[in-house]
Amino acid sequence: MARPLLRTAAPVFLLSFFLTGIFARGKDYVLVSPGQKIQVKIAVTDRIRYSVSWTGREVISPSPVSMTLGGNLVLGQNPKILNSGTRSLCEKSMPAVREKRAIVTDRFNELSLNFRGDYGIIWRAYDDGVAYRFLTAMKGKIQIVGEEATFCFPENETVFFPFIKSFQTPFEAGYASVPLGDIGPGQFGFAPVVVNSRSGMKIAITESDLFDYPGMFLAGIERGRPALAGKFAPFPLEEKQTRDRTVVVAKEADYIAETAGRRAYPWRVIVIAEKDGNLIESDIVYRLARPVALKDTAWIKPGKVAWDWWNANNISGVDFKSGLNTETYLSYIDFAAKFGLEYVILDEGWSSPADLFQVNPEIDMATLLARAKDKDVGLILWCVWLTLDRQLESALDMFALWGVKGIKVDFMDRDDQKMVNFYWQTAEAAAKRHLIVDFHGAHKPTGMRRAYPNVLTTEGVMGLEYSKWSSSITPEHDLLIPFIRMLAGPMDFTPGAMRNAQEKQFRPIFNVPMSQGTRCHQLAMYVAYESPLQMLCDAPSAYMKEPEAMEFLSAVPTTWDETIVLDARIGDYLVVARKNGEDWYLGAMTDGTPRTLEIETKFLGSGAWTADIYRDGANAARFASDFKKEKKTMTAGDKIRIELAPGGGWAARIRK
Repeated sequence: MARPLLRTAAPVFLLSFFLTGIFARGKDYVLVSPGQKIQVKIAVTDRIRYSVSWTGREVISPSPVSMTLGGNLVLGQNPKILNSGTRSLCEKSMPAVREKRAIVTDRFNELSLNFRGDYGIIWRAYDDGVAYRFLTAMKGKIQIVGEEATFCFPENETVFFPFIKSFQTPFEAGYASVPLGDIGPGQFGFAPVVVNSRSGMKIAITESDLFDYPGMFLAGIERGRPALAGKFAPFPLEEKQTRDRTVVVAKEADYIAETAGRRAYPWRVIVIAEKDGNLIESDIVYRLARPVALKDTAWIKPGKVAWDWWNANNISGVDFKSGLNTETYLSYIDFAAKFGLEYVILDEGWSSPADLFQVNPEIDMATLLARAKDKDVGLILWCVWLTLDRQLESALDMFALWGVKGIKVDFMDRDDQKMVNFYWQTAEAAAKRHLIVDFHGAHKPTGMRRAYPNVLTTEGVMGLEYSKWSSSITPEHDLLIPFIRMLAGPMDFTPGAMRNAQEKQFRPIFNVPMSQGTRCHQLAMYVAYESPLQMLCDAPSAYMKEPEAMEFLSAVPTTWDETIVLDARIGDYLVVARKNGEDWYLGAMTDGTPRTLEIETKFLGSGAWTADIYRDGANAARFASDFKKEKKTMTAGDKIRIELAPGGGWAARIRK
């Protein structure tokens, strides 16, 4: 008799098939979402195949799934069903860190299929997407040679795809819009990706609950075929250090993971968005993640950060030579305290990249720590992942003893099984010492932040730092990433440039960087982009010269009780409303095309409201830093006309 498979939760069986949305037709199983819009059909024949429909329209064509273990054992080949189970769930939870909303509703119908050979698959249907995962219930350790995760489409739709050439990647690339069939079997990119259906719907593919397993890339299957398939980095048998921060895989195994035989595997996630803005509103990756692992989360403090690296410590109007020294960081701490910023990062240069105990002699750490404590500003320290890995316990003990509040971990640039385990080890070790974490050079979020809410943000995005050496951070790119990359979770894009330029005036200057698009384009990012640890990338002296901009930047929060997308089109424009406490914040952005948008303030409560509005100036199309602040009174249902310059933006704080 086969052993029972592990359970992720106690099943709740319902009496009515209509309520569960699950029924069988021979060896075909049909799973329907709670709102009846999404239908998943699982066909069990010589293979296991699934398809997905939205209101009767097929969006994913029959796609095979399987998992190959060592010894050429293929789970999903000639499958024999032992039993099936169903459950439905509707529960609400309050996340420790409110990224999009104060209350997350998890509502789905679920089908579990258990097969002969000690394995199974769980399928879930939500009203905004579908997910499935493998389970195994085998003794001891097993090797996973490969996983077949396919996503076939009924038509040759276009997809926003980040092409890369190696598993060794910082997960930072632009998104090309190409037909699915143009992606050959030798081409691949990282998730999430978004397919742009001719019907106007968007279908996104990503994963959740990545644990003790390599992350999923996506590749073409064959030229001309509109389909994508999961691609996974082999397990690294040998590694070679090439410089103080870079380790490359020198020898690969013929398997992708060696793991416990009794476990659940990552969720393969398909998000279905009827409107483009639904991609921004969705929190499905969070819902599918494992629950919080910490008993106490009250110490976790989101906030804004005065960040040094992007602006190259270019402080002006002071009597000392700015740079990697005590005086410069004291000025950052004083600036943060003056404007209510919770943190200051000491990025690369505060210590030796290869030894966290070797502090830069130009920096008096005791003096900085004392000033930060006196001003109630937390310090976050940058470190190379390899160095942290070697010195993890001792370095974090030292940071905790100093009173440091967090770490920024950089240059992982991989998500094979070994590296994924490093993320989890670091998150847990930091949490034990009440340290927050910012992962840079990192893969996309996959829900770890739910288990360890001290992981406040993750890079894994081609962010504003690229403007120091390239012209790739365009307003159009800025309007792609919130719909694609941000679907996976918070992104450390690092906004806040005070030197702004239109495309023709822009130049990449490493030590005196600027941004493309207008000043208000940058301000709007603080509403549009989610990051509970949000950077102010420019120098304190640059902000001090812009008091009106700092009125907004000092007030705008980094966590939200409610998120509503008022209008949006991927790659073109968006208007987002977010609530924190009693206040509402609005952010609007456009690509290189000037636009006029009109929205209604139906989201406001009763009574009169006062709005502080920051809009593109009359000459922003020529001089991108031109903006105007104005104050208006409004009530619920009022119409607002938003005029955006090329690469423009618009931001507002609305209070009772």
